Amino acid sequence: MKDEAPRLLDGDAPAVARVTAVVITYNGRELLERMLPTLLSQRYGNFEALVVDDGSVDGTVEHLRERWPQVRVIANPVNLGVAASLNRGVQAAHGEYVALLNNDIELDPGWLAALVRSLEEHPEAAASTGKLLDFHRRELFEAAGDFMRWSGMSGHYGQGERVGVACEDPVAVFSPCAGAALYRRSAFADVGLFDEDFFAYLEDVDWGFRARLAGYTARYEPAAVAYHMGGATTGREANRFTALLRRNSAFVVVKDYPATALLRHLPKVAAFQLISLYASCRDGILTAHLRELAGSIRLLPRMLRKRRGIQRSRRVSVAQLDAMVAPEVYAAATIGERLRLLGRALAPLFRRQ
Repeated sequence: MKDEAPRLLDGDAPAVARVTAVVITYNGRELLERMLPTLLSQRYGNFEALVVDDGSVDGTVEHLRERWPQVRVIANPVNLGVAASLNRGVQAAHGEYVALLNNDIELDPGWLAALVRSLEEHPEAAASTGKLLDFHRRELFEAAGDFMRWSGMSGHYGQGERVGVACEDPVAVFSPCAGAALYRRSAFADVGLFDEDFFAYLEDVDWGFRARLAGYTARYEPAAVAYHMGGATTGREANRFTALLRRNSAFVVVKDYPATALLRHLPKVAAFQLISLYASCRDGILTAHLRELAGSIRLLPRMLRKRRGIQRSRRVSVAQLDAMVAPEVYAAATIGERLRLLGRALAPLFRRQ
């Protein structure tokens, strides 16, 4: 595939672009001033740009309409969350592909072209993600796609590795990171949209897991380079979002694990959830974590209903999933030590009862 001549569509143009690039933002007016020029200067030009504003109160919508008239804008009336904002963008997209981007991303000029080429070369892939580097320390990886472990732990391939040492070859990954990735729009019609009950964090891992269950793959393309500022939006409410991250890991297990895999790996899942509680004790956010877990109880019946639909439509075997899931990193001794520390941290709470 050759880079196509620039044909960026303005906000009133007919929907003929091959790619819809969706940027989600919340009170990120200053971030967009850095991000949008790198999006609009992509060498692959057959795309339209769309910003989904998630209830900002910093004048973002008015500023976009005045400063960036070539960008389509969708304004959520209130803060609906990351998953809901991603869905608004996907639903408004017209192209064959949908690029999903955070507002705190800087793109190299060839980012979009490389990801389009990746999906053209791999028709079995639902999405492709690129080389996401630390904005402030550009020699370090932040992500090269996402992995999943049967314990329920997920994370970024290559995080903290140095450029040129690791993650330099195109490979299959478990799922993309929706902070900067390209999706095949037809896959959303098949797999469904992001789960809005997640609000924020791991909604992309959940979607990637569901895509895997439906028989799709995901790709990592190192020629697509982007830089992430990291936590520039969610960092304002770090405790809440960390608690959401740990709660949502349980939702992924409840929804997406086939029954035989869940039974086989239940001890690992339980250990990981307890380790997450230990981490919240250590980080001083145990109250926020427990609050999110308590709130998730009312969502459990809905998650189980979603599970039934997901598992009924599963197209891959558990053995095939095993080949996609990353090995565990915690030895039994390490898990035991974490659980003992958790017990010590929780003991005062029980003594006060």
